[in-house]
Amino acid sequence: MIQFGMPTLIENDTLQKNIDLCSRLGLRFIELNMNFPEYQTDCLENTDALIRAAEQAGIYYTIHLDENLNIADFNRLVSDAYLETVRRTVAAARNLLPLRNRFGDSSRPLTVNMHMHHGIYITLPDRKVQMYERDFNTYMQSFAAFRSLCEEWIGGDGIRIAVENTDGFRDYEKKAIDFLLESPVFVLTWDIGHSKAVREKDVPFILERREWLKHFHIHDGTEDPPRNHLALGDGEIDLAERLRLAEQLQARCVLETKTVDALERSVAWLRERGLIE
Repeated sequence: MIQFGMPTLIENDTLQKNIDLCSRLGLRFIELNMNFPEYQTDCLENTDALIRAAEQAGIYYTIHLDENLNIADFNRLVSDAYLETVRRTVAAARNLLPLRNRFGDSSRPLTVNMHMHHGIYITLPDRKVQMYERDFNTYMQSFAAFRSLCEEWIGGDGIRIAVENTDGFRDYEKKAIDFLLESPVFVLTWDIGHSKAVREKDVPFILERREWLKHFHIHDGTEDPPRNHLALGDGEIDLAERLRLAEQLQARCVLETKTVDALERSVAWLRERGLIE
């Protein structure tokens, strides 16, 4: 059976409210989202409190890094701050591994999810120029340093940095991702709603690298108009096909809706089909 979890929801302004909902719905884990003030690095480092709360409910955690994370920023003061964020987040994740071992599956890595930051672009009369594409060598030097540091920070622990698709990978990002995947500490997240909303432009790239798929963000979506984060069954995605692949790959799945109602209806959709207990 797939292990299903939930995101931290904006309607739930405390961790305990998220835990109570997770437990009531019979989900296995919560993905702590570092875009929220209550899940910043210093909060995640209070692992004793996180562990006590999770043990009472019989759940565990994964982590979603801040979407603004930009380890290739040309300003070294900025990129160094993001690197330090990743270092401290990995250290917190290491302390949370016993929860995964107890309430999840120790054979599946504990994921720290990240987005690829597109960087800025310069608008010319006839086109837009992505600065990371123009200064690709500088961009890749940052990723070389990032990969090496993540290998040092993670070591042999069962933690993986999972790179997620958003609104379509740029060509320079695909090259950086392939470079990261040469390392054992990086894997992929497939957000099936994001890919639907951009007409599945990332799907060939993702499926060609399916052996690295360890994490899914599951929600429904449409192409025209582009919408995602819908409750399961409210969009156009072939959810059964996506879930079969996740099960084959033994990948963990976050039901990444944005409201409590959509999450409840998504769990009901799965339960009706015998996909969740």
